[in-house]
Amino acid sequence: MNDASAVAEKLLQVNAVRLNPDQPFTWASGWKSPIYCDNRKVLSFPYIRDFIKSEMCNVIFEKFPEAELLAGVATAGIAWGAMAADQLKLPYIYVRPKPKEHGLGNQIEGHYEKGRKVVVIEDLVSTGKSSLQVVDVLKEQGLDVIGMVSIFTYGFSQADKAFEAAALTFYSLTDYPTLIGLAIERGMIAADQQELLLQWREDPAGWKGSLKV
Repeated sequence: MNDASAVAEKLLQVNAVRLNPDQPFTWASGWKSPIYCDNRKVLSFPYIRDFIKSEMCNVIFEKFPEAELLAGVATAGIAWGAMAADQLKLPYIYVRPKPKEHGLGNQIEGHYEKGRKVVVIEDLVSTGKSSLQVVDVLKEQGLDVIGMVSIFTYGFSQADKAFEAAALTFYSLTDYPTLIGLAIERGMIAADQQELLLQWREDPAGWKGSLKV
């Protein structure tokens, strides 16, 4: 199995993950967050990119040996899915958020056959909503989705419940608690900020950037 701490370290090394509990980031949803994750940055660092790709392939090979096809989630999951498919010598497709409004109107790009066992490749999982929408699109086209692999997950309880409800096996190379622990160990954030950071994960929608009393 992969080393979650080693993956977290690589993400921190290239600033793919930024932590700032004192000046929270604002997500598109309006949530205030002490963390911002942009795994696209990893693509610019060849050796770290290769490490993450290999870790992803190890998980796919170990946990989903029956996989016949990989499906990347547009847009951030496209590159990772393509690299993993190349290394594992598996066919590859990717899924758009919605069908194209011109041309053939495809939502799934690439060749596939119904009944194929598919593993979905994501770069990041938060609530799991958009990821599972992709799963639904694939299932509607007759594909057998057997699991999902991501680089990073926040580990929100709503995501865990969503994957459980969908009866979908999900693995991530690393996660929020692992990253926070490593950041504290490396002196990247103060130990007294740990409670604040962990409170955010418990209630991201209601978190205001200060410790509860």
